[in-house]
Amino acid sequence: MPEATVNFTSDNGVAYITLDNPTRKNAITLDMAAAIESICADIDRDTSIGAVIVRAEGLYFCSGADTRDLAASSTDAASDDSVRRTSAIYRSFVRIGQLTPPTISSVVGGAVGAGLNLALAADVMLVTPDAVLDSGFLARRIHPGGGHLTLVGRALGPAGTMAMAGLGRAMSGTEAVRRGLAYVCVEADEMSSEIAKLTLHAAADPDLARAIKNSVRLELGPPGVSLASALEIERGVQMWSLGRKGGAGWNNKPSKPVVEQVTP
Repeated sequence: MPEATVNFTSDNGVAYITLDNPTRKNAITLDMAAAIESICADIDRDTSIGAVIVRAEGLYFCSGADTRDLAASSTDAASDDSVRRTSAIYRSFVRIGQLTPPTISSVVGGAVGAGLNLALAADVMLVTPDAVLDSGFLARRIHPGGGHLTLVGRALGPAGTMAMAGLGRAMSGTEAVRRGLAYVCVEADEMSSEIAKLTLHAAADPDLARAIKNSVRLELGPPGVSLASALEIERGVQMWSLGRKGGAGWNNKPSKPVVEQVTP
């Protein structure tokens, strides 16, 4: 069986973190979790990177933590080793959420449990229409972990979170977009082109993309801030960007925005 791993590549300002464990639906092993943390540290140090894509090999994004590790943790759940195992998995998607550049998860096929955590830890989630997004914890008779309820709740609120996590209701990619859990539905063979469009400007100006993401975090939280506070958060960074642009920079017109065409 091929070794489970996480691959890292970058191209023209965009970094790609790719889960590579397709024979187990890209379940996250302890070694994969450690690799994600290491890759994220490298990305934060590389200021040429303006956007990060989290994706997976094969036809399924991520089936969560490797069940072999979960089984080992269940043998003596209160032991130091069990806490170490679960914490290692948790840190991987927390680290994705802490990345300095904007992040996009590319969910093909589906995501369940900790796999859904990983997808939701990114700033923007793209899904295939037929993807199945499933909390999965209830069906496996374990309590959600890794901040799962918060990650789902940020998008769906209390009722939607209870439906997914407390009642075990899964949803398709199409429904996830309709309910606000995901950003847009994209057919699998169109995912790369959609990502290229989304990352175009961030890849061209990594410093500004990172600065905007930091301001989003500060302003929207949680907790969020007042409008007056938001003005002050943005003021210094905007003045930095104006000084960087310079007066002559206004002679260059920006490209026309790409408007998403949504079929009713």
